[in-house]
Amino acid sequence: MKVSDLKDKTQVDEITLKIVEKEEPKDVRGGTLKMCNCTAEDDTGKVTVTLWQADVDKVNVGDTIKITKGWAQDYQGKLQVSSGRFGQLEVVGGSEEAPKEESAE
Repeated sequence: MKVSDLKDKTQVDEITLKIVEKEEPKDVRGGTLKMCNCTAEDDTGKVTVTLWQADVDKVNVGDTIKITKGWAQDYQGKLQVSSGRFGQLEVVGGSEEAPKEESAE
């Protein structure tokens, strides 16, 4: 699935995105939940990704993430993607490339 395929109130089977901007995390629901919005992109466009709880700390600008069994929803006129309650978010690429080892010839 790509950003251009996303529609309001639809399940996101699987999408891979690069995080390009991350807002400051905030506590919601009286401090019982931690959340953060990020801007992410693929080759078809940009979308807001909403991070919840532990995902807030594990995702950084420059990371490539994969969301499976998530959802897309319009919130205040902007389409957002999240792993939701039953989905999964994993970091599949870091913000910095690992140094390449030189091969001895």
